[in-house]
Amino acid sequence: MGFFDKIKEFSIKISEVENSIYSGKTDYLEIYERNLQLEKEIEQRTKELNLANKRILTLQHILDMMNSARPLQSVLDNIVNSIQGELGYLHSNIIKVDSDEKGKFMTVLAQSKDAAIQRINDIIHDPMQKRRLAFAPESFYAEALNEKKIVQTKNFEKALKYILPDMDDKIVEEALSERYSKSLIIIPLYTRNVPFGLFCVFSSREELTESETDFLSTYAQQIEVAITIADLFETVKSQAVTDGLTGLYNRRYFEEYLKKEVTRAQRQNQPFSIIGLDLDFLKKINDVYGHAYGDLAIKTIANILKKNARSIDVAARMGGEEFNVLLPGIESKGAMIAAERIRKAIESEEIETIGHITASIGVATYLEHSDNIEEVLELTDQAMYMSKRNGRNQVTLAKPITETSWQEIAVNTFMDILSKHNVPIDTGMAEEICTKLRNANSTKDSLYSAADMINSVYNPLHSDGIMKSKVLLAVSLAKRFDLPKEQIDNLRIATLLYDIGNLMLPPEILLKRGPLTDVEHIKMQEHPVIAAREILKPISYIQDVIPIIEHHHENWDGTGYPGKISKDEIPMTSQIILIVDAYFALTEQRPYRSKLSPKEAVEIIKQDAGKKWNQALVQEFVSLIDHDLN
Repeated sequence: MGFFDKIKEFSIKISEVENSIYSGKTDYLEIYERNLQLEKEIEQRTKELNLANKRILTLQHILDMMNSARPLQSVLDNIVNSIQGELGYLHSNIIKVDSDEKGKFMTVLAQSKDAAIQRINDIIHDPMQKRRLAFAPESFYAEALNEKKIVQTKNFEKALKYILPDMDDKIVEEALSERYSKSLIIIPLYTRNVPFGLFCVFSSREELTESETDFLSTYAQQIEVAITIADLFETVKSQAVTDGLTGLYNRRYFEEYLKKEVTRAQRQNQPFSIIGLDLDFLKKINDVYGHAYGDLAIKTIANILKKNARSIDVAARMGGEEFNVLLPGIESKGAMIAAERIRKAIESEEIETIGHITASIGVATYLEHSDNIEEVLELTDQAMYMSKRNGRNQVTLAKPITETSWQEIAVNTFMDILSKHNVPIDTGMAEEICTKLRNANSTKDSLYSAADMINSVYNPLHSDGIMKSKVLLAVSLAKRFDLPKEQIDNLRIATLLYDIGNLMLPPEILLKRGPLTDVEHIKMQEHPVIAAREILKPISYIQDVIPIIEHHHENWDGTGYPGKISKDEIPMTSQIILIVDAYFALTEQRPYRSKLSPKEAVEIIKQDAGKKWNQALVQEFVSLIDHDLN
């Protein structure tokens, strides 16, 4: 190979090296540039990941608060403060949209604590949370709520003028003169698909990215869940203590509050009063106009109680047409004035279709009428039924417990049962009995006569005058055993009432001429329980009488009913009623047998001494009957 050929070959090799080096350089440059791009992407992704983590932690914080059963206001305050700072939001608030007779308006439920909002509040004087804010149909706020979309604006002046249209332009200018926010983001809030309000955030960024929109939507959903849970909790809590029909407190809440009031009254030696109220003629309203109007009458009374009660008074629907109002710190004189004001308000109220309604009212005062709250409640009920018995639509002040006779309690009990139509007695007869009962204070015979009439409803063979004889015999027997006056008075009442459960039994069983079947016998044995638990239990002031009636068919040897208790487990007063009832049943005509003579009845009773009744009781009973016969 010649010299020039070698030179040429060498040049070619040099060119190949140069090309190789250039190509490598290009690759190196591409790799370098690609690495720079990757570093930027990694940095961006890291920022986005950190932001996502912060958002997730913020959302988790909301969930934790919701699960902690904290009050709604506390949860909302934490929500608006949690979103600030590192996420780039300078201020946030939660707004409720409401409406009244003047139209829609907004109120700030919660707002973050920061210097900017404090400065604006100082400039506009009244804080935003205390103001009624306008809800203009053409505003950003209405657009967000009505169209269920996130709205962003940079026009802060317009945003402020929308909610405070009457604010002076100079004040608006001053309020917005120092701000760091670049945009206002408005997110709609819905609870159970019903518009609730708005979540507003003031951002340091002018643009709203897709990822930020997704985050704010998710964040708003968590707020909606928090509000929904709080609403449901408040609803359940409210239902637990309020009456569904009237919105007043229910019996449970009244009784719990009453315990606290008793403690306070004892500590401070300060009386309080209870007003008991019963709507007159509710059954007549239901029968003539329908139950919807009966409910309307009940709600009308509830509304009147709300209007006439002080903020510290507690008005409650105790059940049916009965209401109680507790008046802390009020003695009987003041309570009577309040009760009369309520009575007049009820009387003057005119209801659609029904017209005017009335109520019978009783008043009793703790520490004045009694220092036993159960007795005060009894006295309130007795006074209320005294008003009913004396013609209705009036207020009666209770008598001290020592001045209340067994006779008044018995009359009030019968009036209670008949006025509420708790037993199947013809309306005409019920009115006739009530007329007799209204005269019962002046003569006991009217009470006995009324009791005879009630007994004749389920026993057509019942003779007039029997109830008086039963009571007198029972009392004479009780005195033989030196029972205290209180027990004897309860015995008197129980003797008048013990068979009232028979009113609820089928006549074909009560009047059957032949022997009862096993099923009929079981049915017959239910009448003490019916009397005690269904008819009498709702009447608060005769609770001490109920056990006497419930156990008046228990035998000394444990073979009776309904509890199958024996011997001294059976109240002595119940034993007395059992033997008195047996004697008069034997000496009265029955569908299935003729009446026996007193001597024949006594002989049958003697045979069951030590079995059906106490031997000592039989001896005293026989002694009494023999004395009367001789």
